Amino acid sequence: MIQQRHVTMHDVARRAGVSVKTVSNVVNDYPFVRDSTRAKVLAAIDELGYSLNMTAKNLRQGHSNIIGLSIPDPRMPYFAELSAYVMEEARARGKHVIFNPSGVDRQTELDVLHGSFSTLTDGLIFSPLHLNTSDAADIHVDYPLVIIGEHLRLDTYDRVLTENTTGFRNATARLIELGCRRIAIIGVHEWEQDYGSSPYRLKGYRQALAAAGLPNDPALEIPAVIWYQPDGADAVARMLDGGIRPDGIVCMNDLLAMGAMQELARRGIRVPQDVKVIGYDDSTDSQYLSPSLSSVDPNLREVARMSLKLLCDRIEGRVPEEAGPNGYAEVVVPSRLVERESSAPDSLP
Repeated sequence: MIQQRHVTMHDVARRAGVSVKTVSNVVNDYPFVRDSTRAKVLAAIDELGYSLNMTAKNLRQGHSNIIGLSIPDPRMPYFAELSAYVMEEARARGKHVIFNPSGVDRQTELDVLHGSFSTLTDGLIFSPLHLNTSDAADIHVDYPLVIIGEHLRLDTYDRVLTENTTGFRNATARLIELGCRRIAIIGVHEWEQDYGSSPYRLKGYRQALAAAGLPNDPALEIPAVIWYQPDGADAVARMLDGGIRPDGIVCMNDLLAMGAMQELARRGIRVPQDVKVIGYDDSTDSQYLSPSLSSVDPNLREVARMSLKLLCDRIEGRVPEEAGPNGYAEVVVPSRLVERESSAPDSLP
């Protein structure tokens, strides 16, 4: 038996007793091929284990039905769930998805944009962490591109934004409504200026304090360079060991909140009785914690849907109906606060 990697259309044609052109017509599903001939070709394909050279087929057809997705860290629930929704939406549109994580540095993100990855796909959904508007000159590409995020503000590509500032403002305002007056925020990036979501969420936190007439205490803005559970626990430990005792905490993501709540519990501080906690992402795990975690839902399903919609419009040569006067779309996906046990109101006497 001929090994699969060596099987060609010529092999199939010889086995089926037809021309190479006929085999090509069958594998490309062209009409006007007799059923009996098609059956012979398909039987030969199955017997020999022939696999169509998709690259060659794509070159002929001008598209691959494959889209690229680049995210910083697939281990984080936010990006894992976003990826799942992108794949779900892509399948509904008859598309396949290739992942290329962009890692944790600027150069890797540029490599994703300009490397060979782009030649394998019809277009790219790109969620950068380190590139920002000042990198505009290095970002230009000649293929369909949709950018997810606020910090890369380019008016020559379609963009899908989440409500980082509004979502955090609403979360902080809710804690104030519940009676919290010393609200800490965990996950601040002191070095971050115009990239990543941290400055936008910090802005919302500060806006809520200002609207309520509460002071902005820098001691309550707790840094966490990385946003995993140990970093949330460490941030709470540093805060409490430094004599800072909040009555409310908003965390930049759910993983930080999980670590924060574990450290609070270890020290005998009750959630929500002693301190109320709200996270961000509304990850699947948040509802199964004890207490269950209140969290801002950024509506990643809609982020994925809009990203695919805009990208497919561009791939198919259409200007999206969402496009503004400059010919490109900027879609803001609304968030919502999902309240659970970690921010439950105090019991009435």
